[in-house]
Amino acid sequence: MQIKESSKVYDVIIVGSGAGGGMATKILSEAGLDVAIVEAGPYFDPGDPEQQTQLKWPWESPRRGAGSTRPFGEFDSAYGGWNIEGEPYTTTEDTEFYWFRSRMLGGRTNHWGRISLRFGPDDFKKKSIDGFGDDWPIGYEDVKPYYDKVDKLIGVYGSKENIHNEPDGFFLPAPKPRLHELYFMKGAKKANVPVIPSRLSILTKRINNERGVCFFCRQCNRGCSVHADFSSGTCLIFPAQKSGGKIDLFVNAMVREVITNEEGKATGVSYINKDDRKEYQLKGKIVILAASACGSARILMNSKSKQHPNGLGNSSGVVGKYLHDSTGAARAAFVPDLMNRKTYNEDGTGGMHVYTPWWKDNKKLDFARGYHLEVWGGLGMPSYGFGFAVNEYNKYFGEIRGGYGPKLRDEVKKYYGSVMGIAGRGECIAREDNYCEIDPTVVDEFGIPVLRFNYTWSDQERLQAKDMHDTFEEILEGAGGTLLGERPGKDKEYGLNKPGEIIHEVGTTRMGSNPKTSVVNQYEQLHDANNVFIVDGGPFVSQADKNPTWTILALAWRTSDYILDEIKKKNI
Repeated sequence: MQIKESSKVYDVIIVGSGAGGGMATKILSEAGLDVAIVEAGPYFDPGDPEQQTQLKWPWESPRRGAGSTRPFGEFDSAYGGWNIEGEPYTTTEDTEFYWFRSRMLGGRTNHWGRISLRFGPDDFKKKSIDGFGDDWPIGYEDVKPYYDKVDKLIGVYGSKENIHNEPDGFFLPAPKPRLHELYFMKGAKKANVPVIPSRLSILTKRINNERGVCFFCRQCNRGCSVHADFSSGTCLIFPAQKSGGKIDLFVNAMVREVITNEEGKATGVSYINKDDRKEYQLKGKIVILAASACGSARILMNSKSKQHPNGLGNSSGVVGKYLHDSTGAARAAFVPDLMNRKTYNEDGTGGMHVYTPWWKDNKKLDFARGYHLEVWGGLGMPSYGFGFAVNEYNKYFGEIRGGYGPKLRDEVKKYYGSVMGIAGRGECIAREDNYCEIDPTVVDEFGIPVLRFNYTWSDQERLQAKDMHDTFEEILEGAGGTLLGERPGKDKEYGLNKPGEIIHEVGTTRMGSNPKTSVVNQYEQLHDANNVFIVDGGPFVSQADKNPTWTILALAWRTSDYILDEIKKKNI
């Protein structure tokens, strides 16, 4: 097959346009570098009327709200999911992993809860605390200046709480708790569980002239037409373009590999154009991978050459290893006090207004790492049904279950908003035997070898989920709720979500000072090729009990500053 080579040589080629790729694009292009972004999906702007799904009713959908390809509904802004036609992945026997991919400009920043938490001082040094896993080669103080910059650039609401491992930042005003959240707080108080305002990257106050302020439609998952919430395209890439950044955007471009020369240094990337199915090569002085932890690992392992026989950056054999995702479990309850509510707009932001950070002492528990609590409920605008069978609740009052017509309408009104739930999101310990690798026999529709996953939970994660359910029950019953469903036992792994379902996977290209046991250095630079960097979740040594996006953003900014300094010193 003939490969078409570009004659232009870019200063930087960035593969992926999510959090890390978007931040690197903004910092490097605004510093004057000539940047190429290579994105596997199409162009996307939630403010474009042709692409906008915000504030549309289910009946405006061709399938009345049912999604045939998008797991979170027809109008969800994530183009992709755990399964994408023509892009398979496999698992080893008796293991499972679910790999979520968002094929579009902005990547998975178009689909996330906007929960924007800093890792704390302890999160970078967990091995020193509990003996499991490894410490990061950097600490909180190394990243803090960049967390501060990210807070100010993007905007995050919250409150200063002075909690040791939940560092405060620069916060916009937090919205008030909604009624179901007040009930959560009531139950939490009885259970002696702390509750603080959430920290979400949604603008409750104007921070510049380019972005609007949240108007409480609660549809962040559809993409914000006024750019009030964070996504990489609207908050990083588009502003960089407007400020004069030299950016060439290649969309629907599936990267096969990083091209290297006789010295083993990167010279560009090869990609398949999804539209014409032809292969192209871009030339660049520096290559930055930001294709997600698993996506970047796949590219590296497929980038084999005489100089890199095991794949680029893989002389240690560590690429793909130490994969880990957040743990997850949840429980819901019917709260009679929330019946017969007046319907009014209490939607608020597209996420929780309060949450519970980890509050227990692990030394007194039978598992090593913690979790935080997320709460849901309320009067969200009806989208694809109400999320529950309304007439089932008649059984609690000795009334006949089932109905239609006026009876059903009355029951919808009576029970609407009366269900609330709590989810736990916890830290999984990184293990070498949880990994992804290249499947030797399977390729995708573009002819690129796919990933094969090997992943299992350990008792550390199972016991953590068991403790989550103890907490869920105590809080929900304390709120006056009647628990729904049966509590999952040991035979069901205490209700743990399947690996990968929480979409927080990290760790496949871990950071470290020893090239024999790590893939990148503290600046996310490959040990094996000094002009290749990784700015997604792959370099994470450990995950913490927090969503990784804010740390990906901060580290990507730190890496970008390092790149600019190294260019100035003529080291790369």
